[in-house]
This record gives sequence, C-alpha cells and structure tokens, in this order.
Amino acid sequence: MTTVGSLTDSHGRVLRDLRISITDRCNLRCAYCLPEDRVAWRPSGNLLTYEEIVRVARVAVRLGVNGIRLTGGEPTVRAGLAVLVRALRSLAPELDLGLTTNGLKLAALADDLRRAGLTRVNVSLDTLDRQRFRRLARRDRLPDVLAGLEAAKRAGLSPVKVNAVLMRGFNEDEIVPLARWARAQGFELRFVEWMPLDSRRSWSTERLVPAATVLARLAEAFPLEPLPGTDPSAPAERFRYRDGGGTVGVIASVTRPFCGRCDRIRLTADGQVRACLFAHEEHDLRGALRAGASDERIARILAEAAARKEPGHGIHSPLFLPPERAMSAIGG
Repeated sequence: MTTVGSLTDSHGRVLRDLRISITDRCNLRCAYCLPEDRVAWRPSGNLLTYEEIVRVARVAVRLGVNGIRLTGGEPTVRAGLAVLVRALRSLAPELDLGLTTNGLKLAALADDLRRAGLTRVNVSLDTLDRQRFRRLARRDRLPDVLAGLEAAKRAGLSPVKVNAVLMRGFNEDEIVPLARWARAQGFELRFVEWMPLDSRRSWSTERLVPAATVLARLAEAFPLEPLPGTDPSAPAERFRYRDGGGTVGVIASVTRPFCGRCDRIRLTADGQVRACLFAHEEHDLRGALRAGASDERIARILAEAAARKEPGHGIHSPLFLPPERAMSAIGG
C-alpha cells in the first residue's frame, strides 16, 4: 500500500494508539470543558463522514495502530455510532476498540455497541453527589450516568473504567467515597489531573489536586501496591488494593507527565491530525480526503504528524501556551 512503515516520531516513540473524535458536540456543559451556553459547534459538513473515518483508520491499522478510542465531544450524540463501531471492528478482529463517553446514552446503546464489536468503555464521572453533578455539568443527569454504567457492565463491556477529574474546593473530598463505590461496583476508577484545556481558560495550579495527594488519601483507607505488568505506554499509573478489592489508577498528566512513553496520535472530528492534546500544529486530512488523496498520501500525512510530535507538553515551562482548541474540540 505504502512505503511508510510505521508511525514513529523523532524521539523514537512508535505511535500505536489512535484517538478519533467523531463530534465536538456534547449533551453536558461541564464547567472545566465547555461554556454554559452559546457554544459554537463545527458545521456538520466539516465533520468527517463515517466512511472517511474508517478509511483513515484502515490506513492507520496498516501502519501498526492496534488501539482505537472513539471520543468527542460526546460520541454517543452522533447518530449511527454502532455502524461506525462495526466498520472499525471489521478492520482487525484483534483491534482494541474503546469508547470515552459521559454515559448519558449508554443505557440505550450499550448492548448494540457490544454486539457491533466495542471492546471497552471509559465513562466520565466526577462526583456521586447529585447537586454537585448538576452544578458541574449544568444538567441534572447523574441518575442517567449511573444507569449507563450499569448497562455497560451488563452488556459485557470490559473493563468498565470511570474517569474522575478532581478540583480543589469542589470535589476533592470524594476521593475515598468514589473509590469505595467503584470497588463495590467492580469498576476501575481512574483519577485524572485537571489539565489546561478548558474553553474558559479557568485552569490553575491552585485548583489542581495532584496524583500524590490522591494516592495518599486512598492509601489511608485502602492500602495499595503497584500493579505489575502495566503497559508502560498507558497514561494511568495503576495500583491494586491489597485486600483484593480491585484496581485503581491515577493519570498524572500535569505533575508526573508520561510524555516520554506516549504512543498516541489524534484525529479531530473535522479531520485534523494532532500528535498531542497540547499541540499547536495540525495536519489536514479532511482536505486531502476530499481532494481524492490516495492511501499513500493519507499514510504520509499521518507519518508527518507523528514525526513532528514534540517531546512533551511543556505545561510547566514559562513559555507554555494552551492550544486554541478546548478539549471538546480536540477529542479526549
């Protein structure tokens, strides 16, 4: 197909994990991600079609990608998601095919997505308190998220991971309650450090809850030990409870960045390739696709983006600037 052998950057990292955003739209308005109203969504004609997404994914798989994560915005708000999942599954039976979602529509979709070939799911849930959830998400939908998580478990999606972002002064007192709940439910909880990717630019180090704090509080209630055999390129540091109560993880993107072993590359909903969440450079695939590009050309655009991947995000550098796009427009 192509003379490009793999997606390798100039620092020797081989990129095998493709994050595909399929929409920038969302049915929540979480304060750390989106403004409450007047959100300027991308015109639907600017979004890649499912056929275009599958074509890019096919080329990426031939270049060594073995994991695809569908993200947004909120991917479940785009119609026909199971159709896309089925098409991606057909590319490679062994493909690790996951979904990151807020869970609101999982109760209706989990069975269909599992039958279509979805492997696993990550659900964002930052609080178990209904009033807090409403304040954060600006929607009273906590029961729907919990129902979605239960549906994912019943459907056999495994593992079901729960991602919780902590903010000082808001929900850092829920570290242990969230862990206790996830243990009881059989979910793998992952605490994610809040990153400077919000549309209102309200992020600050003062409101960040470091992973070290999370682990210290967890250990007081549930003694932990490192989980052996963890994928070194995975973003989460994983631990198991010594009493056999399952596992928990922290994603310390800010205080303990894992950039040196990052193997991810990203495709935005409007067809731009990004080598990092914090990248300022994008590579246009949509234009190439709609101009009749060959698979060889698509491969070269992916390879060029991979080769230009920076060594790290540089959050702690005095020269750091967050990207113009917020998380919802990039893909989680």
